[in-house]
Amino acid sequence: MKVLITGGAGFIGSAVVRLCLQKQLATVAVFDAMTYAANPQTLAGFVDHPNYRFFHSDICDPKALEAAFRSFEPDAVMHLAAESHVDRSIEQPAAFVQTNVLGTQVLLDAALTYWRGLDGERKAGFRFHHVSTDEVFGSLGVDDFFREDTRYDPRSPYSASKAASDHLVRAWYHTFGLPIVITNCTNNYGPYQFPEKLIPLLILRGLSGQPMPVYGDGRNVRDWLFVDDHAEALWRVLLGGRSGETYAIGGMTERENMQVAEAVAALLDELAPAETSHASQIEFVADRPGHDRRYAMDCGKMRRELRWAPRHSFEEGLRNTVIWYLENKKWWEPILKNTYRLERLGHAAT
Repeated sequence: MKVLITGGAGFIGSAVVRLCLQKQLATVAVFDAMTYAANPQTLAGFVDHPNYRFFHSDICDPKALEAAFRSFEPDAVMHLAAESHVDRSIEQPAAFVQTNVLGTQVLLDAALTYWRGLDGERKAGFRFHHVSTDEVFGSLGVDDFFREDTRYDPRSPYSASKAASDHLVRAWYHTFGLPIVITNCTNNYGPYQFPEKLIPLLILRGLSGQPMPVYGDGRNVRDWLFVDDHAEALWRVLLGGRSGETYAIGGMTERENMQVAEAVAALLDELAPAETSHASQIEFVADRPGHDRRYAMDCGKMRRELRWAPRHSFEEGLRNTVIWYLENKKWWEPILKNTYRLERLGHAAT
């Protein structure tokens, strides 16, 4: 099987690449623009792998996509290329519309043209897998859960752009017959995550002796999923998901942001002790504009239809993550030197 993975050099995309190549599941071609959040070192170990190809291009470039489809001849597309940081979307919403909305439309057109040219079993078996977020559903109350049929209610430029891309993918299925599956997932964490996201930001600020920021009152709730578990879920949906269907994926491990910060601090105290407890570095900061209060996902459909459940508890996954960042300074130190210095983003609306 040959799979074209857009955004394959990013955090979640690279986890899918590692899964496919390490378990010999598929030949993969990564299609990635290599923006600030993509690190060449993430996939450096696969450069000479016989089942790996790389296209350094933007999904907004129709000619580059046409050339990649023609050259690689994929059996499926996994679309993970996206601008994904809510805080950054507050400062630069146009970039999110460009990549997440217009880029998805250009990719859909390229995939549709390619699919129409296939014959027989290859055409029948083709899938376009669009990877999205739970944030398209808005904010939850105390005890409800997002499901596949939850009404869309995006609140940030990021979630609005992802909601638009979801609707485009469904439109290409209903209007043109392109065989698609969509997944909406909760917050991911794990190795190789760009340090603007909460957990690596807490880890690296903690190690550097800087304040470990927690927005607002720290009571915002997220459902956390270890990235390798997400990659396995995505693969199951690609192979076994029904065309035209949506699948909700989550870690089923809800935590308040303050609880996450305290857990990171405790692990740093154990694994990288300082003169004082890292918990003393936790600091409340002004809340994010439009900050959704709670996300949580009902993963019943994934369990029933695809027999999937996350393998890592939050405690196990977080320990693995902290250890990885402690042992892989060569991956993240150049980022802090050249790209992102752990500063606060998303002040535009305050």
